[in-house]
Amino acid sequence: MVEAMRRLKPALLLVALLSFACGGSAGSGSTTTTGETITFGAPLGLTGSLTKESTLTQQGYDLWVDWINQQGGIKLNGVKHPVKIKYYDDTSSANQSAVLMQKLITEDKVNFLLGPYGSAATATAAAIAEQNQVPMVEANGAAQAIFNQSYKYTFGVLSPANKYLQGVVDMAATLSPKPATIFMLSADDNFSLEVADGVKQYAPGKGMQVTVQKYKNGATNLAAEVQAAKAANADIVMNSGHLQEAIAINKAAKEQKLNAKIFAYSVGPSTPDFVTALGKDADYVYGGSQWTPQVKYKPSFYLSEQQYVDAYHKKYPTAGDPDYHVAESTAACLAFQKALENAKSTDAKKVRDALAALDVMTFFGQIKFDSRGINIYKPMVVEQIQGGQHHTVFPADVADVKAKYPTPAWDQR
Repeated sequence: MVEAMRRLKPALLLVALLSFACGGSAGSGSTTTTGETITFGAPLGLTGSLTKESTLTQQGYDLWVDWINQQGGIKLNGVKHPVKIKYYDDTSSANQSAVLMQKLITEDKVNFLLGPYGSAATATAAAIAEQNQVPMVEANGAAQAIFNQSYKYTFGVLSPANKYLQGVVDMAATLSPKPATIFMLSADDNFSLEVADGVKQYAPGKGMQVTVQKYKNGATNLAAEVQAAKAANADIVMNSGHLQEAIAINKAAKEQKLNAKIFAYSVGPSTPDFVTALGKDADYVYGGSQWTPQVKYKPSFYLSEQQYVDAYHKKYPTAGDPDYHVAESTAACLAFQKALENAKSTDAKKVRDALAALDVMTFFGQIKFDSRGINIYKPMVVEQIQGGQHHTVFPADVADVKAKYPTPAWDQR
Protein backbone atom coordinates (compact mmCIF):
# COMPACT_ATOMS: atom_id res chain seq x y z
CA MET A 1 0.00 0.00 0.00
CA VAL A 2 2.81 2.38 0.93
CA GLU A 3 4.58 1.57 -2.34
CA ALA A 4 1.39 2.25 -4.29
CA MET A 5 1.04 5.66 -2.66
CA ARG A 6 4.68 6.46 -3.42
CA ARG A 7 4.04 5.70 -7.11
CA LEU A 8 0.86 7.83 -7.11
CA LYS A 9 2.41 11.03 -5.74
CA PRO A 10 4.34 12.03 -8.90
CA ALA A 11 1.17 11.63 -10.92
CA LEU A 12 -0.76 13.86 -8.54
CA LEU A 13 2.05 16.39 -8.67
CA LEU A 14 1.93 16.37 -12.47
CA VAL A 15 -1.84 16.98 -12.42
CA ALA A 16 -1.35 19.90 -10.06
CA LEU A 17 1.40 21.40 -12.21
CA LEU A 18 -0.68 21.07 -15.37
CA SER A 19 -3.66 22.67 -13.64
CA PHE A 20 -1.50 25.59 -12.50
CA ALA A 21 0.02 26.05 -15.95
CA CYS A 22 -3.45 26.21 -17.50
CA GLY A 23 -4.49 28.95 -15.10
CA GLY A 24 -6.42 26.76 -12.69
CA SER A 25 -5.98 25.54 -9.15
CA ALA A 26 -6.21 22.14 -7.55
CA GLY A 27 -8.32 23.55 -4.73
CA SER A 28 -12.12 23.22 -4.92
CA GLY A 29 -14.18 26.36 -5.59
CA SER A 30 -11.29 28.26 -7.22
CA THR A 31 -11.55 30.29 -10.46
CA THR A 32 -9.32 30.23 -13.51
CA THR A 33 -7.24 33.27 -14.37
CA THR A 34 -8.36 33.20 -18.00
CA GLY A 35 -12.06 33.12 -18.83
CA GLU A 36 -14.15 32.94 -21.96
CA THR A 37 -13.42 35.37 -24.78
CA ILE A 38 -15.70 38.42 -24.96
CA THR A 39 -16.70 39.01 -28.57
CA PHE A 40 -17.73 42.34 -30.05
CA GLY A 41 -19.34 42.76 -33.46
CA ALA A 42 -18.92 45.67 -35.87
CA PRO A 43 -20.10 46.18 -39.46
CA LEU A 44 -17.92 48.72 -41.26
CA GLY A 45 -17.84 50.25 -44.74
CA LEU A 46 -14.68 48.45 -45.80
CA THR A 47 -15.76 49.01 -49.40
CA GLY A 48 -17.86 51.79 -50.89
CA SER A 49 -17.95 55.55 -50.32
CA LEU A 50 -17.02 55.44 -46.61
CA THR A 51 -13.99 53.17 -46.90
CA LYS A 52 -11.44 55.75 -45.73
CA GLU A 53 -13.34 56.71 -42.59
CA SER A 54 -14.30 53.09 -41.85
CA THR A 55 -10.66 52.00 -42.10
CA LEU A 56 -9.73 54.63 -39.51
CA THR A 57 -12.54 53.35 -37.30
CA GLN A 58 -11.21 49.81 -37.52
CA GLN A 59 -7.71 51.00 -36.67
CA GLY A 60 -9.04 52.58 -33.48
CA TYR A 61 -10.85 49.41 -32.48
CA ASP A 62 -7.85 47.20 -33.22
CA LEU A 63 -5.46 49.39 -31.21
CA TRP A 64 -7.54 48.71 -28.11
CA VAL A 65 -7.84 44.98 -28.84
CA ASP A 66 -4.05 44.73 -29.03
CA TRP A 67 -3.60 46.60 -25.77
CA ILE A 68 -6.26 44.88 -23.69
CA ASN A 69 -5.14 41.42 -24.80
CA GLN A 70 -1.57 42.30 -23.89
CA GLN A 71 -2.95 42.80 -20.37
CA GLY A 72 -4.58 39.38 -20.55
CA GLY A 73 -8.05 40.74 -21.28
CA ILE A 74 -10.81 42.50 -19.33
CA LYS A 75 -10.70 41.55 -15.66
CA LEU A 76 -14.03 40.54 -14.15
CA ASN A 77 -14.14 39.12 -10.62
CA GLY A 78 -10.48 38.18 -10.75
CA VAL A 79 -10.81 36.44 -14.14
CA LYS A 80 -9.26 37.94 -17.28
CA HIS A 81 -11.31 37.61 -20.44
CA PRO A 82 -9.54 38.02 -23.80
CA VAL A 83 -11.45 40.01 -26.41
CA LYS A 84 -11.96 39.85 -30.15
CA ILE A 85 -13.96 41.80 -32.72
CA LYS A 86 -15.95 40.18 -35.51
CA TYR A 87 -16.06 42.47 -38.56
CA TYR A 88 -18.32 42.47 -41.59
CA ASP A 89 -18.23 44.76 -44.63
CA ASP A 90 -21.50 46.71 -44.86
CA THR A 91 -20.35 48.21 -48.22
CA SER A 92 -21.05 51.71 -46.81
CA SER A 93 -24.79 50.94 -46.86
CA ALA A 94 -26.91 51.84 -43.83
CA ASN A 95 -29.46 49.13 -44.64
CA GLN A 96 -26.77 46.48 -45.02
CA SER A 97 -25.25 47.60 -41.73
CA ALA A 98 -28.53 46.79 -39.96
CA VAL A 99 -28.73 43.37 -41.65
CA LEU A 100 -25.21 42.55 -40.51
CA MET A 101 -25.87 43.77 -36.97
CA GLN A 102 -28.73 41.28 -36.77
CA LYS A 103 -26.47 38.53 -38.14
CA LEU A 104 -23.81 39.33 -35.55
CA ILE A 105 -26.40 38.97 -32.79
CA THR A 106 -28.43 35.98 -33.92
CA GLU A 107 -25.89 33.89 -35.85
CA ASP A 108 -22.49 34.89 -34.48
CA LYS A 109 -23.79 35.30 -30.91
CA VAL A 110 -21.51 38.27 -30.17
CA ASN A 111 -21.66 39.64 -26.64
CA PHE A 112 -21.72 43.34 -27.53
CA LEU A 113 -21.80 45.72 -30.49
CA LEU A 114 -19.45 48.45 -31.69
CA GLY A 115 -20.86 51.05 -34.05
CA PRO A 116 -20.37 51.31 -37.81
CA TYR A 117 -19.10 54.48 -39.46
CA GLY A 118 -21.55 57.31 -40.09
CA SER A 119 -24.80 58.56 -38.62
CA ALA A 120 -27.02 56.83 -41.18
CA ALA A 121 -25.59 53.38 -40.49
CA THR A 122 -25.47 54.02 -36.76
CA ALA A 123 -29.16 54.93 -36.76
CA THR A 124 -30.17 51.63 -38.37
CA ALA A 125 -27.77 49.68 -36.17
CA ALA A 126 -29.17 51.35 -33.04
CA ALA A 127 -32.65 50.11 -33.89
CA ILE A 128 -31.31 46.54 -34.11
CA ALA A 129 -29.41 46.88 -30.82
CA GLU A 130 -32.60 48.09 -29.13
CA GLN A 131 -34.81 45.35 -30.55
CA ASN A 132 -32.39 42.70 -29.31
CA GLN A 133 -31.43 44.52 -26.09
CA VAL A 134 -27.71 44.19 -26.83
CA PRO A 135 -25.57 47.19 -25.75
CA MET A 136 -23.86 49.13 -28.54
CA VAL A 137 -21.24 51.81 -27.99
CA GLU A 138 -20.60 53.88 -31.08
CA ALA A 139 -18.01 56.48 -31.96
CA ASN A 140 -18.85 57.69 -35.44
CA GLY A 141 -22.51 58.63 -35.51
CA ALA A 142 -22.90 62.17 -34.15
CA ALA A 143 -26.44 62.98 -35.31
CA GLN A 144 -28.63 63.64 -32.30
CA ALA A 145 -31.54 62.11 -34.22
CA ILE A 146 -30.02 58.72 -33.31
CA PHE A 147 -30.48 59.51 -29.64
CA ASN A 148 -33.94 61.05 -29.79
CA GLN A 149 -35.67 57.67 -30.16
CA SER A 150 -35.76 56.81 -26.42
CA TYR A 151 -33.33 53.97 -26.99
CA LYS A 152 -31.74 52.42 -23.90
CA TYR A 153 -29.02 50.27 -25.46
CA THR A 154 -27.05 52.71 -27.65
CA PHE A 155 -24.35 55.03 -26.30
CA GLY A 156 -22.17 57.50 -28.24
CA VAL A 157 -18.78 58.64 -26.93
CA LEU A 158 -18.38 61.58 -29.33
CA SER A 159 -19.64 65.15 -29.08
CA PRO A 160 -22.95 65.63 -30.94
CA ALA A 161 -23.20 66.97 -34.48
CA ASN A 162 -24.43 70.45 -33.58
CA LYS A 163 -21.06 71.11 -31.87
CA TYR A 164 -18.84 70.25 -34.86
CA LEU A 165 -18.31 73.75 -36.27
CA GLN A 166 -19.39 75.91 -33.33
CA GLY A 167 -15.76 76.01 -32.19
CA VAL A 168 -14.79 77.57 -35.53
CA VAL A 169 -17.40 80.27 -34.89
CA ASP A 170 -16.00 80.85 -31.41
CA MET A 171 -12.47 81.10 -32.82
CA ALA A 172 -13.58 83.46 -35.60
CA ALA A 173 -15.14 85.78 -33.05
CA THR A 174 -11.67 86.33 -31.53
CA LEU A 175 -9.99 87.27 -34.84
CA SER A 176 -9.36 90.65 -36.42
CA PRO A 177 -10.94 91.65 -38.68
CA LYS A 178 -13.84 89.73 -37.23
CA PRO A 179 -15.84 87.81 -39.86
CA ALA A 180 -19.47 88.86 -40.18
CA THR A 181 -20.98 86.44 -42.72
CA ILE A 182 -21.01 82.66 -43.22
CA PHE A 183 -22.05 80.71 -46.32
CA MET A 184 -22.78 77.12 -45.32
CA LEU A 185 -22.87 74.31 -47.86
CA SER A 186 -24.53 71.23 -46.40
CA ALA A 187 -25.23 67.68 -47.49
CA ASP A 188 -28.81 66.62 -46.79
CA ASP A 189 -28.18 63.68 -44.43
CA ASN A 190 -29.13 63.96 -40.74
CA PHE A 191 -25.59 64.48 -39.47
CA SER A 192 -24.74 67.23 -41.94
CA LEU A 193 -28.04 69.05 -41.44
CA GLU A 194 -27.55 69.01 -37.67
CA VAL A 195 -24.04 70.47 -38.07
CA ALA A 196 -25.40 73.20 -40.34
CA ASP A 197 -28.33 73.96 -38.06
CA GLY A 198 -25.96 74.13 -35.10
CA VAL A 199 -24.05 76.93 -36.83
CA LYS A 200 -27.22 78.65 -38.05
CA GLN A 201 -28.59 78.82 -34.52
CA TYR A 202 -25.29 79.65 -32.81
CA ALA A 203 -23.48 82.14 -35.07
CA PRO A 204 -25.94 85.09 -34.77
CA GLY A 205 -25.14 85.21 -31.05
CA LYS A 206 -21.53 85.85 -32.07
CA GLY A 207 -22.52 88.60 -34.50
CA MET A 208 -22.40 86.50 -37.68
CA GLN A 209 -25.16 85.93 -40.23
CA VAL A 210 -25.53 82.54 -41.90
CA THR A 211 -26.82 81.43 -45.31
CA VAL A 212 -27.32 77.68 -45.87
CA GLN A 213 -27.44 75.89 -49.22
CA LYS A 214 -28.08 72.15 -49.29
CA TYR A 215 -26.84 69.53 -51.73
CA LYS A 216 -27.42 65.78 -52.09
CA ASN A 217 -25.45 63.66 -49.66
CA GLY A 218 -22.49 62.01 -51.41
CA ALA A 219 -22.40 64.47 -54.31
CA THR A 220 -18.94 65.31 -55.62
CA ASN A 221 -19.88 67.58 -58.53
CA LEU A 222 -20.48 70.73 -56.51
CA ALA A 223 -19.40 73.43 -58.95
CA ALA A 224 -22.82 75.12 -58.91
CA GLU A 225 -22.89 75.23 -55.11
CA VAL A 226 -19.39 76.70 -54.98
CA GLN A 227 -20.42 79.30 -57.57
CA ALA A 228 -23.30 80.29 -55.28
CA ALA A 229 -20.88 80.63 -52.38
CA LYS A 230 -18.63 82.85 -54.49
CA ALA A 231 -21.57 85.07 -55.45
CA ALA A 232 -22.44 85.49 -51.77
CA ASN A 233 -18.93 86.88 -51.05
CA ALA A 234 -19.10 85.64 -47.44
CA ASP A 235 -16.23 85.98 -44.99
CA ILE A 236 -16.44 82.30 -44.03
CA VAL A 237 -17.24 79.35 -46.30
CA MET A 238 -18.21 76.20 -44.43
CA ASN A 239 -19.09 72.71 -45.57
CA SER A 240 -21.14 70.31 -43.51
CA GLY A 241 -20.58 66.94 -45.14
CA HIS A 242 -18.00 64.18 -45.41
CA LEU A 243 -14.48 63.64 -46.71
CA GLN A 244 -15.11 63.27 -50.44
CA GLU A 245 -17.50 66.24 -50.48
CA ALA A 246 -14.97 68.41 -48.64
CA ILE A 247 -12.26 67.51 -51.15
CA ALA A 248 -14.60 68.28 -54.07
CA ILE A 249 -15.58 71.66 -52.62
CA ASN A 250 -11.98 72.66 -51.99
CA LYS A 251 -10.98 71.73 -55.56
CA ALA A 252 -13.93 73.68 -56.98
CA ALA A 253 -13.11 76.68 -54.80
CA LYS A 254 -9.63 76.85 -56.34
CA GLU A 255 -10.92 76.37 -59.88
CA GLN A 256 -13.51 79.12 -59.49
CA LYS A 257 -11.22 81.36 -57.41
CA LEU A 258 -13.62 81.42 -54.51
CA ASN A 259 -11.77 83.36 -51.82
CA ALA A 260 -12.80 83.62 -48.19
CA LYS A 261 -11.13 84.60 -44.95
CA ILE A 262 -11.88 81.15 -43.53
CA PHE A 263 -12.63 77.76 -45.13
CA ALA A 264 -13.93 75.29 -42.54
CA TYR A 265 -15.30 71.78 -43.10
CA SER A 266 -17.02 69.49 -40.61
CA VAL A 267 -15.42 66.22 -41.75
CA GLY A 268 -12.36 65.83 -43.92
CA PRO A 269 -9.57 68.20 -42.86
CA SER A 270 -8.53 66.05 -39.89
CA THR A 271 -7.99 62.93 -42.02
CA PRO A 272 -4.64 62.15 -43.65
CA ASP A 273 -6.46 61.59 -46.95
CA PHE A 274 -7.55 65.23 -47.16
CA VAL A 275 -3.95 66.41 -47.33
CA THR A 276 -2.95 63.54 -49.60
CA ALA A 277 -5.72 64.39 -52.07
CA LEU A 278 -5.19 68.16 -52.09
CA GLY A 279 -1.50 68.68 -51.37
CA LYS A 280 -0.68 72.35 -50.74
CA ASP A 281 -4.27 73.32 -51.52
CA ALA A 282 -5.25 71.80 -48.16
CA ASP A 283 -3.31 74.51 -46.34
CA TYR A 284 -5.24 77.07 -44.30
CA VAL A 285 -8.37 74.88 -44.12
CA TYR A 286 -9.98 74.57 -40.66
CA GLY A 287 -11.99 71.72 -39.25
CA GLY A 288 -13.81 70.90 -36.06
CA SER A 289 -12.20 67.91 -34.38
CA GLN A 290 -13.32 65.53 -31.67
CA TRP A 291 -9.68 65.07 -30.60
CA THR A 292 -6.13 65.94 -31.55
CA PRO A 293 -2.76 64.69 -30.27
CA GLN A 294 -2.29 68.10 -28.63
CA VAL A 295 -5.16 67.84 -26.11
CA LYS A 296 -4.14 67.71 -22.46
CA TYR A 297 -6.54 65.35 -20.72
CA LYS A 298 -5.41 63.35 -17.68
CA PRO A 299 -6.75 59.83 -18.24
CA SER A 300 -7.62 57.63 -15.27
CA PHE A 301 -6.67 54.45 -17.15
CA TYR A 302 -5.31 53.20 -20.48
CA LEU A 303 -2.77 55.45 -22.26
CA SER A 304 -1.88 59.13 -22.28
CA GLU A 305 -2.20 61.11 -25.52
CA GLN A 306 1.49 60.70 -26.34
CA GLN A 307 1.50 57.01 -25.49
CA TYR A 308 -1.52 56.58 -27.74
CA VAL A 309 0.17 58.37 -30.64
CA ASP A 310 3.29 56.25 -30.13
CA ALA A 311 1.23 53.04 -30.12
CA TYR A 312 -0.47 54.12 -33.34
CA HIS A 313 2.84 54.88 -35.04
CA LYS A 314 4.16 51.46 -34.02
CA LYS A 315 1.14 49.58 -35.40
CA TYR A 316 0.65 51.78 -38.50
CA PRO A 317 4.13 53.17 -39.24
CA THR A 318 3.22 54.79 -42.58
CA ALA A 319 -0.10 56.34 -41.54
CA GLY A 320 1.07 59.56 -39.85
CA ASP A 321 -0.62 60.72 -36.65
CA PRO A 322 -3.96 59.21 -35.61
CA ASP A 323 -6.93 61.44 -36.41
CA TYR A 324 -10.03 61.82 -34.30
CA HIS A 325 -11.89 58.96 -36.04
CA VAL A 326 -9.20 56.61 -34.76
CA ALA A 327 -9.18 58.08 -31.25
CA GLU A 328 -12.94 58.14 -30.77
CA SER A 329 -13.19 54.53 -31.96
CA THR A 330 -10.68 53.46 -29.33
CA ALA A 331 -12.68 55.49 -26.81
CA ALA A 332 -15.80 53.44 -27.58
CA CYS A 333 -13.88 50.31 -26.63
CA LEU A 334 -12.62 51.96 -23.44
CA ALA A 335 -16.21 52.79 -22.47
CA PHE A 336 -17.13 49.12 -22.84
CA GLN A 337 -14.06 48.02 -20.91
CA LYS A 338 -14.79 50.26 -17.94
CA ALA A 339 -18.52 49.41 -17.97
CA LEU A 340 -17.74 45.69 -17.96
CA GLU A 341 -15.28 46.14 -15.11
CA ASN A 342 -17.82 48.16 -13.13
CA ALA A 343 -20.61 45.66 -13.83
CA LYS A 344 -18.32 42.73 -12.93
CA SER A 345 -20.37 40.79 -15.45
CA THR A 346 -21.02 40.22 -19.14
CA ASP A 347 -24.78 40.28 -18.57
CA ALA A 348 -26.24 42.65 -21.18
CA LYS A 349 -28.61 44.43 -18.79
CA LYS A 350 -25.93 44.94 -16.13
CA VAL A 351 -23.46 46.28 -18.69
CA ARG A 352 -26.12 48.59 -20.14
CA ASP A 353 -26.76 50.01 -16.66
CA ALA A 354 -23.03 50.44 -16.07
CA LEU A 355 -22.71 52.34 -19.35
CA ALA A 356 -25.57 54.63 -18.38
CA ALA A 357 -23.79 55.44 -15.10
CA LEU A 358 -20.31 55.80 -16.62
CA ASP A 359 -18.23 58.90 -15.88
CA VAL A 360 -14.56 58.44 -16.67
CA MET A 361 -11.68 60.52 -18.04
CA THR A 362 -9.74 59.03 -20.94
CA PHE A 363 -7.06 60.22 -23.36
CA PHE A 364 -10.01 61.14 -25.63
CA GLY A 365 -11.66 63.24 -22.95
CA GLN A 366 -14.55 62.73 -20.56
CA ILE A 367 -16.89 59.85 -21.34
CA LYS A 368 -20.26 60.42 -19.74
CA PHE A 369 -23.71 60.04 -21.24
CA ASP A 370 -26.87 62.08 -20.83
CA SER A 371 -30.26 60.40 -20.44
CA ARG A 372 -30.41 59.83 -24.20
CA GLY A 373 -27.03 58.06 -24.32
CA ILE A 374 -25.01 60.79 -26.05
CA ASN A 375 -21.86 62.44 -24.68
CA ILE A 376 -22.60 66.16 -24.30
CA TYR A 377 -19.78 66.66 -21.81
CA LYS A 378 -16.66 66.54 -24.04
CA PRO A 379 -15.69 69.71 -25.96
CA MET A 380 -14.57 69.91 -29.59
CA VAL A 381 -11.34 71.57 -30.73
CA VAL A 382 -10.40 73.40 -33.95
CA GLU A 383 -7.63 72.25 -36.27
CA GLN A 384 -5.96 74.07 -39.16
CA ILE A 385 -3.72 72.57 -41.82
CA GLN A 386 -0.47 74.51 -42.06
CA GLY A 387 2.37 73.42 -44.33
CA GLY A 388 0.66 70.07 -44.89
CA GLN A 389 0.53 69.38 -41.14
CA HIS A 390 -2.42 69.29 -38.76
CA HIS A 391 -2.26 71.77 -35.91
CA THR A 392 -4.60 72.60 -33.06
CA VAL A 393 -5.39 76.31 -33.09
CA PHE A 394 -8.37 76.65 -30.70
CA PRO A 395 -9.07 76.79 -27.77
CA ALA A 396 -5.90 78.60 -26.81
CA ASP A 397 -5.20 76.36 -23.81
CA VAL A 398 -4.72 73.30 -26.05
CA ALA A 399 -3.42 75.04 -29.19
CA ASP A 400 0.08 74.22 -30.37
CA VAL A 401 0.21 77.08 -32.92
CA LYS A 402 -1.76 80.21 -33.74
CA ALA A 403 -4.26 80.27 -36.58
CA LYS A 404 -3.03 81.64 -39.90
CA TYR A 405 -5.62 84.28 -40.72
CA PRO A 406 -6.95 85.50 -43.05
CA THR A 407 -6.58 82.81 -45.70
CA PRO A 408 -4.61 84.17 -48.69
CA ALA A 409 -6.39 84.43 -52.03
CA TRP A 410 -5.73 81.49 -54.35
CA ASP A 411 -3.57 83.56 -56.71
CA GLN A 412 -1.43 84.78 -53.77
CA ARG A 413 -0.42 81.42 -52.33
